[in-house]
Amino acid sequence: METFNLIFTAVGSVLLLLFLVMKARLHAFVALMLVSIGAGIFSGMPVDKIADTMQKGMGGTLGFLAIVVALGAMFGKILHETGALDQIAVKLLEKFGHSRANYALGIAGLICTLPLFFDVAIVLLIGVVFAVARRTGGNVIKLAIPLFAGVAASAAFLLPGPTAMLLASQMKADFGWMIVLGLAAAIPGMLLAGPIYGNFISKYVTLSLPADVSEPTLGKGQMPSFGFSISLVLFPLLLVGLKTIVARFVSPESSIYPWLQLIGHPFTAILLACLLAIYGLALRRGMSSDKVMEICSTALQPAGIILLVTGAGGVFKQVLVDSGVGPALGNALIGAGLPIALACFVLAAAVRVIQGSATVACLTTVGLVLPVIELAGYSGAQLAALSICIAGGSIVLSHVNDSGFWLFGKFTGANEAQTLKTWSAMETILGTTGATVGMIAFSVL
Repeated sequence: METFNLIFTAVGSVLLLLFLVMKARLHAFVALMLVSIGAGIFSGMPVDKIADTMQKGMGGTLGFLAIVVALGAMFGKILHETGALDQIAVKLLEKFGHSRANYALGIAGLICTLPLFFDVAIVLLIGVVFAVARRTGGNVIKLAIPLFAGVAASAAFLLPGPTAMLLASQMKADFGWMIVLGLAAAIPGMLLAGPIYGNFISKYVTLSLPADVSEPTLGKGQMPSFGFSISLVLFPLLLVGLKTIVARFVSPESSIYPWLQLIGHPFTAILLACLLAIYGLALRRGMSSDKVMEICSTALQPAGIILLVTGAGGVFKQVLVDSGVGPALGNALIGAGLPIALACFVLAAAVRVIQGSATVACLTTVGLVLPVIELAGYSGAQLAALSICIAGGSIVLSHVNDSGFWLFGKFTGANEAQTLKTWSAMETILGTTGATVGMIAFSVL
């Protein structure tokens, strides 16, 4: 009976969250806090411990993510303002040609989103889709689906993206393996869900260029070189990867080992990349210090809301863990015969469908499976594979409770039925492909 009560609390909490956000139109942050308190009470937690658990959940989540998100937001904004991201996109289009522009847009989305949030990346890159559509007279769907697939793949699976960083830190996964497995999931996922599916669905769904879209001015002559631009984007990844690879050949007792740990930590890697973008790019191109300060401040404003909602998701996750709901539901799934990798995918997908947010789906799933995982003694590589499975499940079956659903429709002019056939199907193909890679990797590592 106790297990049933805990599972009922988990399901009821998620359904209540859905009601508060979709029907009552309550802000996600407030809704998550209210549901967390309710979950603690109905699961039988001592009421005087609920507030402490909530504080632990908020601090445990934001202690890592706040630094990554803040620095990443500034880094991405500077790359945009200086033209570095546009240079990458334009150069890819030149290399691929307009006949294969859908592949170029998918790759551009994959690369350029590394330092950006999903919605910010779409806002910054959607103009390239319209520019190509105007020059080629092509179907917007054929071009937009690959871009959105690349952006979604990067945001879900690749470091230093917030979702991948969050999962790696919460799951205590190896960051080096997260990079390797993230690439293994993101690249085939983007190709299948983006150019290949986009080419297929464009035969059945046709969207013209929005009438109110003007010719974008990319300022090609003012851009930094393509080589320098892409080097800046990849710089923090190289530092993290360097620590993972080189540290394996260096004794932990050596004097260089602690320095590798410091330089290759995501905090340091993104900080150094941000400083390089400021002093090696922005100021050298004549941008004033005041302008740089303005860009950095502007970048932090949307990051604040994202951090609050993410922190509230961490609160909900911690309540699920400390109340015993997580172990009960996780053990129920394992007891039902689901392998742990498949259970991670199914749980994340279920939460995603019910409440919409990929980040909250990740945090909730971690809270549900972490008690089971901690007892199994999995390696850092296996935990990275399970993180990929969770990330894949967290983006499938996007529908009307997901902001990405409306973002796609807003920019492309698609109605709800068209968005389900294009965006929702693309997200499902991408998430399923990535999770499949994670399951295979977990079985062999």
